[in-house]
Amino acid sequence: MTKAHIITYGCQMNEYDSHLVESQLVSLGLDMVDNVDAADFVLVNTCAVRGKPVDKVRTVLGDLRKQKHSRGLVVGMMGCLAQLEEGQQIARKFEVDVLLGTGSLLDIGEALSSNGRFWNLAFKDEIHDHIPPPPQGKLQAHLTIMRGCDHHCTYCIVPTTRGPQVSRTPESILRELHMQLEAGVQEVTLLGQNVNAYGIDQGRRVPGIPSFAELLRLVGDTGVKRIKFTTSHPMNFTEDVVLAMRDTPAVCDFIHLPVQSGSSRVLRRMAREYSRETYLGHVETIKKHLPNAVLSTDIIVGFPGETEADFQETLSLYDEVGYDSAFMFIYSARPGTPSYRHFEDLPREVKTERLQRLIEKQKEWSARKNAAYVGRHVEVLLRGDAYDANFLEGHTRGNHPIVVPKAVGATGAGIYTARIEHATPHTMYGKLLGLDGQVLPELPRFNPEAAALSAPLPML
Repeated sequence: MTKAHIITYGCQMNEYDSHLVESQLVSLGLDMVDNVDAADFVLVNTCAVRGKPVDKVRTVLGDLRKQKHSRGLVVGMMGCLAQLEEGQQIARKFEVDVLLGTGSLLDIGEALSSNGRFWNLAFKDEIHDHIPPPPQGKLQAHLTIMRGCDHHCTYCIVPTTRGPQVSRTPESILRELHMQLEAGVQEVTLLGQNVNAYGIDQGRRVPGIPSFAELLRLVGDTGVKRIKFTTSHPMNFTEDVVLAMRDTPAVCDFIHLPVQSGSSRVLRRMAREYSRETYLGHVETIKKHLPNAVLSTDIIVGFPGETEADFQETLSLYDEVGYDSAFMFIYSARPGTPSYRHFEDLPREVKTERLQRLIEKQKEWSARKNAAYVGRHVEVLLRGDAYDANFLEGHTRGNHPIVVPKAVGATGAGIYTARIEHATPHTMYGKLLGLDGQVLPELPRFNPEAAALSAPLPML
């Protein structure tokens, strides 16, 4: 095998894990290629949180099995689904050669050097200290600060697939961050199943590990321009985190705080360990110290036993908080979870109808929130070309997607200032500004020669 390709499904942590394994493959002498057809080895990084990504894995493994028989392709599977009996049955059915659990990613070399099927699903008691090389040519990077979760929400498979919480040492985190900064990274997102609980593993404070609020201040002292984090659990959300955000300029005023339901009764069935009132208290604390904070959330619609009255409480909570955006999902029963074993699912048509109403609510609030930015000057991180080569796409410090025309001195990735000209519920549209606050002349039709001739604009 000389060429490899990784297919990634799921969350940002899966993206980070794929980068970690990719670095291992490169160190073994394999070349990473952009498509399956050019690869000798294809590794599928899987998600098991909902049924849809599992169905996608079945489909892709079916296609890969055909290539396995026709041209000798070696097929691997990793990630959360690999850790479950359901995933192992799928791996047997589709003749997967390499199966790596979430705690065994560094064993990829041993797996490829074996002559037969290699399966390793062992959990590790402590987080590995292997640091992948920083992403090249990118302004953004993910940085895992912990793995696993000590909560046991009745709908969630994560404690089974990723094990109990293990916090990474601040020394290791900062060492990786400094490598990212040297590579040109300007925005880092700290990752964990529950970042607020960083340093408190299995209910005990880990010696030598600071609190999450203290970690935010340490990361902010490195000179990184932007810091984000995900995901927060309301049970562990504390005022000192908000104060650290307020006092650390690099931390973006963006908080993703999953509520899952606006009904305290449903939250108890979910075993979320907080009530509607507790959650709203956190929101009040955020707005007190960070009045311009951008709030997003996760909401599960149609959890077993959810009544219309419960759903109305979710709608009213949405209005009370005024979220800028939300990830909304129909409840998906996952084998191995308490809710799958003990609760009766609601009819799909009921869940779908409620989801549509919630989506309409989200669109109303997102449109209202985004419209308030029209005419304002905002800092934007541009990643590169948008849907049209004459435009750039990126996001604000509040994580709002934004599209701007390419302009003289600004034709690629970087951090700039933009004036918002128009906004929809999902995207903002703006004009790039120079250091004097004036709109930069747009390139009438972008081409490489025009970009090369344009004077570079000093970035913020």
